[in-house]
Parts: sequence; structure tokens; C-alpha cells
Amino acid sequence: MSEAVQEKETQNEEVKNETANNMPFTPNEGKNLVITTDDGSFERYPVKTPIIKSGDDLVALLNELVKPYLQEGDMVYMSEKILAISQGRAFKIEDIKPSRLARFLTKFVYKSPYGIGLGMPETMELAIRSVGRPKIIFAAIISGIGKLFGKRGVFYNILGPAARAIDGPCDCTIPPYNGYAKMAPDKPHEAAKKFTEAMGGNKVIVVDANDIGVNILGKPSQDVPDEFYSKIFKDNPLGQGHEQTPLCIVRKIG
Repeated sequence: MSEAVQEKETQNEEVKNETANNMPFTPNEGKNLVITTDDGSFERYPVKTPIIKSGDDLVALLNELVKPYLQEGDMVYMSEKILAISQGRAFKIEDIKPSRLARFLTKFVYKSPYGIGLGMPETMELAIRSVGRPKIIFAAIISGIGKLFGKRGVFYNILGPAARAIDGPCDCTIPPYNGYAKMAPDKPHEAAKKFTEAMGGNKVIVVDANDIGVNILGKPSQDVPDEFYSKIFKDNPLGQGHEQTPLCIVRKIG
């Protein structure tokens, strides 16, 4: 190894140690602080928050819990769940009255072991409200044709992020939302832009992440591809249970 490479690695390690010592956050259990991608290595610091409710001011939350620790170039990842909840787009299961169309279409949804998705009438009803009946019916017809040729996922691909981000009740979700279903957040790109401005230009990314995949729902500008943001979060450092860390400070090393 050349002296130049050794010196660079030493500098990176010093920066890593210095930032870790100045941050009051620790990785979630079973999750790594650092991830290495082909764009470099990044530290991910999950930020614990109070339980978010409808109407909560997320700008005030970011100003209190995140902004004091940001450095130039840092990014902030926000779970789409808290944005949707703050917008009043989470509903008690018993308050959702599925239509006949929702009950019918649910019968044909693939039941994944990784989550409910649109596999119950209540979440299908939220999808109908989100994208409209004509698009839902069109997607169902094309999906049915796709299944004849052995293709799965056509329904979700047509409906897009608005359907993929719909969640049903789950035992691992923090109460009271373990008895709720929620829509995708409204206008997530606009929200990401507003949060970025509030953070003094540090980019805020709205992300739908779980242990099987990552979708970027909101970003302040379109100059960076979704892939760049998603691969930094491919192992979901926010966790998938009761961690209560819907925010994350992301810092490039070196």
C-alpha cells in the first residue's frame, strides 16, 4: 500500500472518530453505523423522536433534534411514515369502510410474507382513494393479463409510489399505529424542498425504507438520481420495529 493511500485512510479514520465523538446518536441494534457504496462511505445516525401525531410541525422537530448537529454536506433522511402521519393520512382500521371494489380486488393480491401492502380491504380502499377508481381498475386488468404470462408486481408498478407506500397494521409498529393503515404522504417532493430550506440547504430526503427495499418518495431537487440516495439506505438503518427513529443524519466520510 502506498504512503498516499495510507495517509488517506488514516485521515478518513480520524474524521470518522471525531464525528462519532461529537454525535449523541448511536446505530440501532443490529444495524451498522457506516455503509460503503461506489460513491464513498457514509455514516448514518438515527435520531429518536417523540411519537408523531396528525398536525405536528416537522420543521420545528427538525430544528430541535437535527439542525444543531448538522455539518455542511450532511443529508437528513426522513421516514415517509411520519410525514404522512403529520399530514393526517393515517387512519384507524375500524374507521376505514372498504368499498365493494376494494373487497373484490383484495382477493387477487399476492400475500407477501414481508408485509400487508394492499392485501386487506382497508389498505386497498386507501389505494383507491389515493389514485382513483379508473387507474385501479386499469391496473387490475393489466395485472391479470401479466399473471397469465407469469409476471408479478405489475399492479404496483402501474400504481407507483402512492400504492407501494401504503401500510397496514403491524405488530412491530409503535402503538397506537399498530392498529392503523396509512396512505403515502402528500406532495413529498414539495415537503422535502421545504425541509431542506429550513435546514439551511442540507438536503432532506423522504424515504420509504424497510428490510427488503428502499423507495425515494421525496427529494428537494431532481439533479441527483434516486439510486444515489437509496443505496446509502439499502440496509434500512432506521430499523423495522420499535426503534422510534424516523430521522437519520447521513454524513459522508472523508
